Amino acid sequence: MSDPEHDAAGTPTAAAPAKKKRLIIVGAAAAVLLAAGGGWAMLGGSNDKAEATAEQAPAHGEEAEGGGESFVDVPPMVVNLRTPDGGARFLKIHLVLVPGPKATPEKLTQRLPLLLDAYQSVLRELRPDDLAGSAAVYRIKEELLVRATTTLGADQVKDVLIQDLIQQ
Repeated sequence: MSDPEHDAAGTPTAAAPAKKKRLIIVGAAAAVLLAAGGGWAMLGGSNDKAEATAEQAPAHGEEAEGGGESFVDVPPMVVNLRTPDGGARFLKIHLVLVPGPKATPEKLTQRLPLLLDAYQSVLRELRPDDLAGSAAVYRIKEELLVRATTTLGADQVKDVLIQDLIQQ
């Protein structure tokens, strides 16, 4: 059986370099598409995630299906991060609060401005390094829960759920 890329003596024909060039071009195009898709997903991509989050998390005071728990949606916050060089870095965070045993969603919604003020001071002190790693989300959740307890009182907020955490 003859090989179309080699002649009878076994030396490559002109089709071999053309085929290699085509493979390199196709490979480079695929790499560019993958990189662009990854960048698009990192920067927010479409609103599919936000729409899915909105469908999963009930609005102010609605009860979750079957669970009996209710949630309070906190409007997304955008804050400046502290950077050593003074460069512009931002954090966008979207939270959902789980009311504690001594609170109702309506009471939490009424007191939300107090809580947002307490959260602003915590979030503005963060540095980009504070957001690195998987433990960062846990530390932020714990600090926000402590601020909620300090601001609103014990058993008012059971948990703080982070829906989105985007650093730019």
